[in-house]
Amino acid sequence: MTDAIAARTCIPCRRDAQPLTPQEIARDLAHLPDWALLDEGRRIERRYTFKTFAHALAFAVAVGAAAEAEDHHPDMGLGWGWATVSWQTHSIDGLHGNDLIMAARTDALYIAHR
Repeated sequence: MTDAIAARTCIPCRRDAQPLTPQEIARDLAHLPDWALLDEGRRIERRYTFKTFAHALAFAVAVGAAAEAEDHHPDMGLGWGWATVSWQTHSIDGLHGNDLIMAARTDALYIAHR
């Protein structure tokens, strides 16, 4: 199901868009089990581990490229052997479908870079 989420199309988020409901978030997060729901349901985050800093950096660059392609950007942290990725839609102060799509795509990039 993660592949099905990743295959969805990101859509431009309008400022008047409504954040996902708790039920919509739960439906998709059930298929993204390593992601944590934070900030009262307004943000999701996952920490990834790697064998080296170079692997973590390559992953972060790949996530950045994917984010640029969709014009939807995460907050990221990076260190030796780890990277943290956090998705939220600041303009609606919550989660949008694009956040879950990009989380699934981030997981796919992790598989390619570990």
